[in-house]
Amino acid sequence: MNLDNNLSPTQKISDAELNRSVIAILVTGLLWLLFAGNLIFLIFNFFNMPEWTFGNILKINGFTVLISTTVSFFSAIVSSYAKSYLKGFRYHSKFMILCLAFALSVMLLVLSNHIFLLLFSWLMMGIFMSLLIGVDTTWGEAREAAKFTQKYFLTGTLFLAIGLLLLAFTSDVFTVSGLTVAIVDIPPYINMIAALCIIAAAIVQSAIYPFHRWLLSAMTAPTPASALMHAGFVNGAGILLALFATLLFASDTLTILFIIGGLTAIIAQFTKLLQVNVKQRLGCSTIAQMGFMIMQCGLGFFNAAVVHLILHGFYKAYLFLSSGEEVAQTTPKKVELIKIKPFQALIVLLFGGLGAYLFALWTGKVMEMNSSVFLILVVAITVGQATYNILKEQSLSVVQKIIVPSLLFVAGIGLYALMYNGVTILMADMPMIDQPMPLSWVQIIFGFIFLIGFFVMKLGVYKNIPWLYVKLMNLSQPHKKSVLMYKSTSI
Repeated sequence: MNLDNNLSPTQKISDAELNRSVIAILVTGLLWLLFAGNLIFLIFNFFNMPEWTFGNILKINGFTVLISTTVSFFSAIVSSYAKSYLKGFRYHSKFMILCLAFALSVMLLVLSNHIFLLLFSWLMMGIFMSLLIGVDTTWGEAREAAKFTQKYFLTGTLFLAIGLLLLAFTSDVFTVSGLTVAIVDIPPYINMIAALCIIAAAIVQSAIYPFHRWLLSAMTAPTPASALMHAGFVNGAGILLALFATLLFASDTLTILFIIGGLTAIIAQFTKLLQVNVKQRLGCSTIAQMGFMIMQCGLGFFNAAVVHLILHGFYKAYLFLSSGEEVAQTTPKKVELIKIKPFQALIVLLFGGLGAYLFALWTGKVMEMNSSVFLILVVAITVGQATYNILKEQSLSVVQKIIVPSLLFVAGIGLYALMYNGVTILMADMPMIDQPMPLSWVQIIFGFIFLIGFFVMKLGVYKNIPWLYVKLMNLSQPHKKSVLMYKSTSI
């Protein structure tokens, strides 16, 4: 006799919900245990991190432990949030299992030494993320978004496979560590083709233009999945490029990264200002931040890119997990035009310059004419913008407007410098991860273009150029089937 037939529908639902709750607790507990183990190992071995290899298959060093700690933390936070947020959701258990599988696939990626294992883990990252995006299989738009994003992820994997296999079969070396050494003996044209393929795989993963539309189409994902996507998945480009930094230097392709990243950062910041949907606005913000990360790689600072991806992960996970509260509490406001008085401009310039100086001093970026100038410039712009926001705050007195920026910037830049130096220590065994490039005319010209674009954006000039406004709006639209296809037919 089947005892389930004697249960009432309410009892069956209760049993199903109990099973989902048990799975959620187990997955969340396991992820927190993974994080605790990684963190303890990281703390006790920080200044003397061992380097272990297991045949030609796996490797453990400071970088792998750092990324594993970060990924396990984000995954544990997201799963803890999802444990209550998705309670009663039909696919709650599926989501939790996919969340665990995704975290493990990222950890496997950084542990991989054999290129076939690295390719496998890169592929599985994409598959698990597309399944998370379309976790609700009864929702037509979610299914379309999952299929659409999976095409991009498979394309990225194909590019990565071509690049790695070309290097491996040319050199007869099939390990990541071995290729790092063998690159100097590989013909330059092979290095160039392989580097371009690896760059293509990276920019697809990080939704860099023109591969940005998959991220804007993935908003059907539950909020916890979006948090995991923006805090972890898109950052995979920084990990990949750091692993193959020597190839990028050998192939002289860093300028390509610099230009692609800079253009993406500018365009995405523009498109962010046009969005009215919270998730779409956060999506455009993520694309812009990934542009900055790619730009840092193009400047030769892969350690700075890793710091950026970690900090972005914290920031974006928080924003997505609190997006519901923002929607509930936000009220329409009239957009204020930037009006800065001469004294305010002087204060902004002063704090921007001091912030840049402290950053250069505490991170060891000497004031030389190399690519570190761009990092210092970005810090100066960031500090200056934050100073302006404080100065225009009417609730603060004049004295507070002088003291508050000083305290915030010293603390903020100090914490950033501490993290920057810590990441540099953990990545010390990786070649060419902190290698400033000599300034070129291309970099200088593009630097001016970047500055002009920034001020055009901040001053709202683009609003007076109709064709540019329309172009940016069209550029930031998701795939139509992930938004309208099924809803329009049901009306």
